[in-house]
Amino acid sequence: MSTELIARLVGMVVMGVGGFYLGVTLGNMANGMPELWAGVFTLMGILTGLVITPYISTRPIRAIRRRVAVLSAQTMVAGLAGLVVGLMIAALVSFPFSLLPEPFGQLLPFFGAVVFGYLGVSLFIMRQNDLMSFIRNRFTGASGEPQSADSSNRQVLLDTSVIIDGRIADIGHSGFIGGPMLVPSFVLNELQHIADSSDNLRRQRGRRGLDILNRLRKDTRVPLRITDLDVEGVRNVDDKLVILAKQLRCPIITNDFNLNRVAELQGVTVLNINELANAVKAVFLPGENLEVQVIQEGKEEGQGVGYLDDGTMVVVESGKDYLDQTLPVIVTKVLQTAAGRMIFAKPEAERKRRRRKE
Repeated sequence: MSTELIARLVGMVVMGVGGFYLGVTLGNMANGMPELWAGVFTLMGILTGLVITPYISTRPIRAIRRRVAVLSAQTMVAGLAGLVVGLMIAALVSFPFSLLPEPFGQLLPFFGAVVFGYLGVSLFIMRQNDLMSFIRNRFTGASGEPQSADSSNRQVLLDTSVIIDGRIADIGHSGFIGGPMLVPSFVLNELQHIADSSDNLRRQRGRRGLDILNRLRKDTRVPLRITDLDVEGVRNVDDKLVILAKQLRCPIITNDFNLNRVAELQGVTVLNINELANAVKAVFLPGENLEVQVIQEGKEEGQGVGYLDDGTMVVVESGKDYLDQTLPVIVTKVLQTAAGRMIFAKPEAERKRRRRKE
């Protein structure tokens, strides 16, 4: 038997009894047929209790529980501190309010407690990051400005794609992620569903993701936490991640292009692994020398294509003649595309040959 059904039955009994006594009272006041009045009001009380009881009992409590479940510990501590401070201020001003003539002397202390409590909670939650930074600096002896909401020591959410990708384990081990990494249970369920897939490739990707999570859990540099936080009424995993990131005020780590764009449109900070990989690639300027192995022909006639250790494509002019050879080349142009950085070069031997002809 569900909690809502129990609440309906209890409300039906209570409202029915209340309707019976109300009907008897009204019938006696009307000096006619109290039994009829009692029967009518009893039925009305039963129907009213059966319908409205969940809306004034279980459903508000359930909504409050869902709201509290997604709040971070920092927000709850800040709100509690603000409530205490607001009630203390209300207690100080309640005495002069109580000296006012009626009815102000009876009403203003109550309204003052409500208003100052609300203002205290709102103010402390809005400035929770500054407050926690002040407390941390006060007790640890650290100096400097309070950390902003985008501080690197804050928790981050992991997407399914970035777990399967695997590079997050090396990034976490390097120490670039300062805060705990959160994996919601719905992301873990999606990963398990992929690992149980009948398709061999999807099954291998899912198992790789589970292995990466085990590796992250054993790494003591950055804690990995599996959280039961969920978003009611939303089925899509990406939508759940975006909403949860907004509620927790934390960034999402992903390499999913679509999730990246959707999150940015909704004001959520995204840390894209592919963008990080492109950012840390070696920078070459025109005229610099490097060595590359030509492994295939290019799209244009006579071109050869090779790759650096970080995956950067190098298009070698007249490189078709050097297939499967490692040769020194000179950078002529560098292009930054949506797929990454592309380098155009020509063999150093060709340059020397042209100089001799000149």
